[in-house]
Amino acid sequence: MSSSSQSPVVVGVDGSDRSLRALDRAVEEAVLRGAPLEVLCGMPPYRFAAAGGGTAGEEGGGAGPGRGAAGAGDEHRRALRRHLRQVAEAAAERARESAPGLRVEPAVTDETAVAALVHAGRRAVLTVVGTRGHGGFTGLLLGSVSLRVAAHIEGPLMVVRGDNDRLHHTVVVGVEYGTDGDPVRYGFEEARRRAAALRVLHAWELPLHATGALAPPPTRYLEEIAEQQARYEENVPLEAVAGLREEYPDVDARTETAYAGPGHLLVEASAEADLVVLAAHRRHRRFGMHLGPVAHAVLHHAHCPVVLVPTG
Repeated sequence: MSSSSQSPVVVGVDGSDRSLRALDRAVEEAVLRGAPLEVLCGMPPYRFAAAGGGTAGEEGGGAGPGRGAAGAGDEHRRALRRHLRQVAEAAAERARESAPGLRVEPAVTDETAVAALVHAGRRAVLTVVGTRGHGGFTGLLLGSVSLRVAAHIEGPLMVVRGDNDRLHHTVVVGVEYGTDGDPVRYGFEEARRRAAALRVLHAWELPLHATGALAPPPTRYLEEIAEQQARYEENVPLEAVAGLREEYPDVDARTETAYAGPGHLLVEASAEADLVVLAAHRRHRRFGMHLGPVAHAVLHHAHCPVVLVPTG
């Protein structure tokens, strides 16, 4: 836990190269915000096997075997915790060397990656993770653990990914609705913080119309629908930035509407951006909350880091 009352930047690490890349980016984000940095290691999401067979903590087999299994599991857990402490402290030392004067605190938790990151997100100004790792914090968005984190975290979540290492001095925000005020405001804040331009993008497509020999849709009818829809869609990003231009007069902000697949448009825009900001629109599904297809596409294919901003 951070010793400062100021909300920290929290980064999840597990010692992998991808998590160290996330750590380096988290250091930059903490310095930009003047915030402390918390380096967090959590337990991997598996049960501990006992030496005599079975799984530590399982019931059955009588009192003797039960105690042995539990004891072996506890020993494995303690050994793993010592290892994670070493990983967290080494990562914290790397951060201190990179940014002398930055307040850095290593932390190890017995929680799994999902629980630890979701809980950290409630008090963090930003939570940072990588895109691939050993199955702990840095498996983000290529596995079920990280998808659950992204679907439930309550604060901004940065996914450090991409191959774009050159600064473009541009922040991109993707908006789906004119009411996406939280991610747009976040984009303005990031653009100001980085002295960057802001692009607020909105993409739309008409649904496919069934055609056939019995009832082909009139061409003029489709043209009228497209014209009406285009006028409506052009207002979506304008509504999203309404009032914010006046709040952030120092930010060069422009809105763009395109007839295109939103995932494709945002991935393409990420090639010339330093950061992409998305609203985390959560959908209720049979097995809980899930992110939408646009967020999935961008998180898998963006050329630069992506920040998910939860919305109501």
